[in-house]
Amino acid sequence: MDDRAPVRRFLLDQDAAPWHSVEHQWGTGHLVTDRGAARWLAPSGLRMAEDVVEAVHTPLPGVRVEVRRCVDGAVLRERYTVVNSADESLAVTGLGIQTPFADWYRDARTSLEEAVHAHVFTGGTWAWVLAQPMSGEGRCLGLIVREGAVRAYSVESRNQASLSDVRGHLVLQVTDHARNPDAFGGQPVLRLAPGESVSLAWELGWYESVGAFTAATRPPAAFSAYAAETGTPIVVEAASVSSPDPQVKVEREAEGRYRVEASAHGTRTLDIGAGARTEVLFHLPLEEVVRRRVAYIACHQRAVERPGLLAHAFVPVNTRTGLTGATNGWPDWSDGSERIAMPLLLQAATARGLADPEETGPLLDGWARFAVRHLLDETDAPRRGSQTWHLEPRLYDMPWLARFFLDRHRAHGREEDLERAARVIERRFDLGGATHLSIDDSPTTTAVCDALDTAGQSARAARLREQLVDSARRFARLGRQLPAHEVSYEQAIVAPLLDLLSDAYALTGEAVFHDAIEERLPWLLAFGGPQPHARLHGIAIRHWDGYWFGENRLWGDVFPHYWSTLTATTLLRLPATLRTPDTDRLAETIFRANLANYHEDGSATCAFVMPSAVDGRPAHTADPLANDQDWHLVLWLRHHDDR
Repeated sequence: MDDRAPVRRFLLDQDAAPWHSVEHQWGTGHLVTDRGAARWLAPSGLRMAEDVVEAVHTPLPGVRVEVRRCVDGAVLRERYTVVNSADESLAVTGLGIQTPFADWYRDARTSLEEAVHAHVFTGGTWAWVLAQPMSGEGRCLGLIVREGAVRAYSVESRNQASLSDVRGHLVLQVTDHARNPDAFGGQPVLRLAPGESVSLAWELGWYESVGAFTAATRPPAAFSAYAAETGTPIVVEAASVSSPDPQVKVEREAEGRYRVEASAHGTRTLDIGAGARTEVLFHLPLEEVVRRRVAYIACHQRAVERPGLLAHAFVPVNTRTGLTGATNGWPDWSDGSERIAMPLLLQAATARGLADPEETGPLLDGWARFAVRHLLDETDAPRRGSQTWHLEPRLYDMPWLARFFLDRHRAHGREEDLERAARVIERRFDLGGATHLSIDDSPTTTAVCDALDTAGQSARAARLREQLVDSARRFARLGRQLPAHEVSYEQAIVAPLLDLLSDAYALTGEAVFHDAIEERLPWLLAFGGPQPHARLHGIAIRHWDGYWFGENRLWGDVFPHYWSTLTATTLLRLPATLRTPDTDRLAETIFRANLANYHEDGSATCAFVMPSAVDGRPAHTADPLANDQDWHLVLWLRHHDDR
C-alpha cells in the first residue's frame, strides 16, 4: 500500500477480486523439472526477525526453494533460490513466481482511483515490472531484477470465469521451457548439479515518476528506435549487441555503439550485454504493406461462394489454411462490425493510388450494396452482420459505416453517399450516441459536417455539431464517472473521449474543454508502458481480443493490438497547446509497432498473444486469423493525409 494513496491497491487480494485464490499469493510459485512438477505455497520452515523473513519450501523430493525477504529502508528485497539437495543432477524446465498486480477493470472511477497498469518487461537480466496508477497520477511501484534473469511471463486466471475486465495473475518466469521453449527468443533448461542452486533476486520500491523508475533500472542499452524500415539501421548504444537471427546484421560502429539492420520484414531478437534480451522490428514501407494487404484481402477474404449480395462481404480468413471463416453465430467473426475495416482500407488505398481502381472499384461497389441491404436496416441503424444473432443496433459500427459512405462520396461525388453517411450519424444520436464513446465517432462526425457544409447543407451540419458539443459537455461534467461499454474501462473508451473533447474545443474554443483534455490525457498515456521492446513501447494494454476475435481462443495480453493506434491518432489530434515533440514521437512509435501484425505476403494476424502461456496453454504466438487488424492501416493512412 502507498500511504500517500491509501485507497489504491497495487496487489490483488480476495476481498477485492473474488477470483483471486490462495495459490496466487505474492511469492508463491511453481517448478517443472525432470523429477516432476509442483507448486509451492505453505513453507516447511519459517524464520522471522525484525526486518527479515526466511522461508523454506520442499515442493519436490531433493528440491528446496529458499525465499528471503528483507526491508531496506523504503525498499523490499526478495531472493528466490532453487537448490538441488539431491545426489543427482536436476533439470529445471519451468520456474515461475506469482506477482499478482492489481491490473483489472471495474467501473472507470474505481479503476482510475484504485487499480494499476502492470507494464512488464522480461528482458532476461534486464527485467522489470512497473505498476503505474491507472490515472497516471501518484507514485508507481517498481520491481527491478537485480540478480538472475526473468525471461518470460505467463498469465493465470484468464478464462470464461474472469472474462475481459481481468488482466489475470501475472507470473514472472525464470524459464518457461516446459510449456513454450521458443517464447521470447528461447527459454533455457536450467541444469543443476548436486548441491548447486539458481537464484532470482529483485527489489520493490516507490518511484515518483515513470522516468525515475526507468532510470533506476540501470538500462544497459539505448535505442535510436524500436522499429525501422528494412534497410534503415537501428543504432544501439550498449557494451555489446548480437542476434541469434541469421537475417540480422550487427556492425560495431565504435566502442559501445552498434548498427543493427535486417532486409526482411519482421520482429528480431537482440542480445545485449550480459544476458539482456529484447526485440526490434524491421518493416516494409507503409505504402508497400498496404499494397500487399489489399491484394491479399481481394484474393483471400471475400465470401465469393455466397449467393447474391452476400458474396460481396469481406470475412476473416485462416492464414495457415486459406479457408475463410464462417460466421458461426459469433459476432466477432461476422461479415460486419470490425470487418468494415477491409472495405475502408481498399477505399483508402485506391484514393491514394496504392490500389488499382479497375480492380477495387467492383469490389467496393458490391460491398456498398451489400452494406445497405444487410448491414443497415430501413432506419439506417446497423446490424452486426448479415446473419448475426445479435439484433440490437451496435453503436460502435455506425461511425465506421458513415465513414465508408463519406469516403465514397469524396471519391465519386454522389449525393446519395453523403446522404447515407449523414443519416447514419443522425440515427446514431437518435439511438443514444451522445452518451456512448464510440471509436472514431467524433472525427467522423466532424468530417461529415464539413462535407455537408460544402454541399450547401450548413444548417444540418450545425445541428450535428451542436449535438457533438453537447455530448462533450456531458462527458466533461461526468469526470471519472465514465459509462462502461463492452469492457468496463479501457483505452478504447478514453481515446474517443479525448477526441470528442478535442473536437469540442476546436469548435468552441472554450477553456472547459481544454482543461478536461489536460486532466484526462494522463489516463490515456498510462495504458502504455516504457518497455524497450518493439511490441511493447507505448502500446496500450489490451488483454481480451485474442479470445473474442481470434481462432485460438486465447485470452491474455495482445501486443501490439491494433486499437493501440487510437492512442497515436488521439495524440496527433490534441490542441496545439498540449501536443509536444514527445507525443508526436510516441504516436509514430505506436504506428510503426503495429506493422508487426502483417506478413510479407499481405496476410496478417488479429492478435499476437504475448505471454509464454495462458492458463497453462502455450501462447506467445500470432493467431492464424486475419480478422480486424486493418484498422491500424486505415488510421495511419488517414494521419498521412492530415499532415
